[in-house]
Amino acid sequence: MRIAVIGTGYVGLVAGAGFSDFGNDVICVDLDEARVAGLKRGVMPIYEPGLEGLVKRNVEEGRLSFSTKIAEAVPGAQVVILAVGTPSAHDGSADLSQVIAAAEAVGRHITDYTVVVTKSTVPVGTAAKVSAALAGVTKLPYAVASNPEFLKEGDALNDFMKPDRIIIGTDNDRARDVLRNLYAPFVRTNDRIVCMDPKSAELTKYASNAYLATRISFINDVANLCERVGADVEMVRRGMGMDSRIGPKFLFPGIGYGGSCFPKDVKAVMVTARDAGHPLEILESVHRVNERQKRLLAEKIIKHFGGGSLAGKTIALWGLAFKPGTDDIREAPSLSIIERLLEAGAVIHGHDPVAHEAITRQLGGRIKLFEHNYEAATGADGLALLTEWHQFRRPNFARLKELMKEPVLFDGRNTWEPTEVRELGFKYYGIGRG
Repeated sequence: MRIAVIGTGYVGLVAGAGFSDFGNDVICVDLDEARVAGLKRGVMPIYEPGLEGLVKRNVEEGRLSFSTKIAEAVPGAQVVILAVGTPSAHDGSADLSQVIAAAEAVGRHITDYTVVVTKSTVPVGTAAKVSAALAGVTKLPYAVASNPEFLKEGDALNDFMKPDRIIIGTDNDRARDVLRNLYAPFVRTNDRIVCMDPKSAELTKYASNAYLATRISFINDVANLCERVGADVEMVRRGMGMDSRIGPKFLFPGIGYGGSCFPKDVKAVMVTARDAGHPLEILESVHRVNERQKRLLAEKIIKHFGGGSLAGKTIALWGLAFKPGTDDIREAPSLSIIERLLEAGAVIHGHDPVAHEAITRQLGGRIKLFEHNYEAATGADGLALLTEWHQFRRPNFARLKELMKEPVLFDGRNTWEPTEVRELGFKYYGIGRG
């Protein structure tokens, strides 16, 4: 099948590489000339485990290519996937300007029946807007379908190749058959394709992310209660997670959720609900809890050092991306923590395995970045773990104690064992733990 993918961000690039690996001919389009030039040289614009090799293999075998021109990609394509950005507008709603502009550009270049698929996360009713945009520029036959992605950053290729479910939202029988055929190789052993109307498909994506965000904020609030009453949240979450009706996933307390999906999607569905006259009060609380949680560790650090100024103090931060396995710092809790610590006068030493370039673009030289985690901790008055990369899970604590000015650990992910590090002479602060 010939496929055009509009947008080479996180969703578009993974989808383009994934579809090409199953034998389809895919052209990925992006208006960013530097990005496309880099992709043609094999330079990835994002970090995702396994993506570079997958792209390289399919480019070499002639199934995957890149262009800056929609006019080169769309003619003859049976499926066109819209995977452009939907950033938050000032009121929290999703900005659909890129989606509509892409739809209009696609409509001008289709040459035969084409299924136009919205894979970007979009509000309820977007499929109808995309259809109207296409109708305004072409008389040729087309159909519109919603096909939301459910990819975890850091494990996106596995999620794409072995999906939990594939949602196809369309009222057009022919489009449904085309997309079923496209996804058939992905579900040979277990048909996990669910077909529904476009509005239900669009809302399924938002509802899924909102529910996962709710679990995170819930356990974070329980963790804060544990600190007040003297309970251990690690024991609480384990006890909860053993209930098959609840399960253990997304019940790990920490410093709040971030990234490109949960914060944006929670805010967008809140706006949709308000506009529909039915505010989602649980989600309103989820958002408030998360914003508070993102500042919590910084306040613990400040309180430890007297509750006032951190002038003259150096704080080391391990992990700056919003989660392991990615260089994405969008809405990362680390940014809120950094801003609060800088405001208090601290000098910040940071280290992340892959996010230094993104942090430098965001913060310039406001914090000092180190290539190795132990270098960042050298001479520090305190060390905070913000992202639980594997290499941070079992550090050499004896070495760490020798390097640090003061042996104080702020464990934002409850990764380290409090009894162990305290016996080694560290002062330990976790989330919801005694």
